[in-house]
Amino acid sequence: MRRTDPEGHGPVRYGPSTLPDDGLPVLPELSAALAAAAGRAAERPIGGGTGLLDAARGYWLRRGLPTDSGHVAAAPGAPSLLLALTAALGGDVLVPRPCAAWWAPYARLLGRPAFHVATPAESGGVPDPYALLETVRRVRAEGGDPRLLVLSVADDPTATVAPPELLHETVEAAAGEGLHLVSDETWRDTVHLPHETVLLSPAEMLPERVTVVTDLAGAFLPTGWPAAVARFPAGGTGDALHARVLDVLTALDARIAAPVAVAAAYALDEPEPVTARLTASVRLHARLARAAHAVVVAGGALARPPQAGRHLYPDLGPLRSGLAVHGVGDAQELEDFLTTRLGMPAPGGHRFGDDLGALRVRLSTAHLLGDTDEERVECLMSPAPLELPHVQRALMSLKSVLDDLRDDAQRWEPPR
Repeated sequence: MRRTDPEGHGPVRYGPSTLPDDGLPVLPELSAALAAAAGRAAERPIGGGTGLLDAARGYWLRRGLPTDSGHVAAAPGAPSLLLALTAALGGDVLVPRPCAAWWAPYARLLGRPAFHVATPAESGGVPDPYALLETVRRVRAEGGDPRLLVLSVADDPTATVAPPELLHETVEAAAGEGLHLVSDETWRDTVHLPHETVLLSPAEMLPERVTVVTDLAGAFLPTGWPAAVARFPAGGTGDALHARVLDVLTALDARIAAPVAVAAAYALDEPEPVTARLTASVRLHARLARAAHAVVVAGGALARPPQAGRHLYPDLGPLRSGLAVHGVGDAQELEDFLTTRLGMPAPGGHRFGDDLGALRVRLSTAHLLGDTDEERVECLMSPAPLELPHVQRALMSLKSVLDDLRDDAQRWEPPR
């Protein structure tokens, strides 16, 4: 594995583990569900109680993934589930580059190598199939034992959705090499244009070798209420894997707090207040992401158009000479610089498995909503949120920083 603790930067192997927040006040109906269960003192069973697991089965059934009752598990956040899956499956782990910040550390925590595989230019989250085959070949030639591929069709950090044809080729390549797939579908319900974007789950293509993991902080719960669910394959393979995962979760005592479990079950049942808030939130963050993307590109940086989630992933490589004026030469220094200048977290691409020398960051749209609950609710309710003064100020702040860097870069360009 390449070094992730560069001299002079301190420890940068881990984090940020949290998902991009939606920045909005908690839905009142969710708060009520949680408060109603606050007096329950009994422990919830490891792997989730009946109410939550049945709600998860219904959630997947509505998305074309019927699920047996014995093939669902819940845990306090997707990281717990991925840790348990990695421990249960054994072997080496393959992840795309870039990938969610919390994927690779769990392999390292277990002493397992995590190998990054390149993604195609048009999208992140799903490895290029030929790069995947070459990586598997190389790892085995060096004595490794690749068994697990983690991927995400709707991706953090790139905010892209992998096209079905790419997913199909990658899933076929993984199946041919005998890999088990973990599909992180945390962001599948945050696709910006759901009627124009085709999103398929690998579990639809390879049902016997895919475990689906969904962190409810992606679409349904606040990030401070940790809860996630996993859907295991049907049949004997899924039975055995489900049992081993429950063993690991038991060893960790990884159980969801009873009030959070009740709120999670309520959200997964998708009553009207939940679906209405989700629709409004996705629409709002899609608008903000498009506006931020336009500012980033106009400022001279590169970025794929965001298609899902509450974030975008710009590459400030074209502004390298302007950044050098400020002593910025790698992703950690870029993170420090933009976090200070923008007044918002801007985690560097090295935290997502990208090269330290690449000047990439993940920017969250939640920080464009304002500083108070009143401003954020105003954004949610407004038919034209981009015209609100506090949103315009936030976008102007981003524009000002990038414009200054572009001017610096042009000033220091060598004459032709």
